[in-house]
This record gives sequence, C-alpha cells and structure tokens, in this order.
Amino acid sequence: MTVSTNTLVAMTEANQNFSKVAKVAEKNGQAVIFKNNKPKYLVIDMENEDFILDLTEEERIDIITKRVLDKYLPAFKELAK
Repeated sequence: MTVSTNTLVAMTEANQNFSKVAKVAEKNGQAVIFKNNKPKYLVIDMENEDFILDLTEEERIDIITKRVLDKYLPAFKELAK
C-alpha cells in the first residue's frame, strides 16, 4: 500500500480537528494519522472499494498473521513451554 504525503495527519491535529481527517480520507480515499512520528492509524473512506483490492498478497498475509497471533498468543506461549 502506498501512502501519499497528502494523506498524513498528526495525532494532535486529528484530536483537535477530526473533520479535517475525514475530509482528507474523503478526498484521497484514506488518511494516515501519525503518533510519535510513526504511522499509527489508517482512516479509510468506506465508499472507496479500491482500498481492499490495493493490498499486495504479502500485505494481506501480514494482516491475517497479526490477527491470528493477537487472538491466540496465550495459547502459543503455553505450547512453547
């Protein structure tokens, strides 16, 4: 997924003016909120269906892997003993 600099918003600005974040997402299909100089949140325009299709296979695998690890981490830790 490529991120345009036009879609970047600082956390402080998002807290103070969320309507700006919504406008950025509406105009560009997404808005990336940075926290501590790192991308933290992604706000997407739900009417922009291209977002889901724009992910590479590796990005999809990363998302699924994170979900599985988050959900079953305690079980994995127990199995590792």
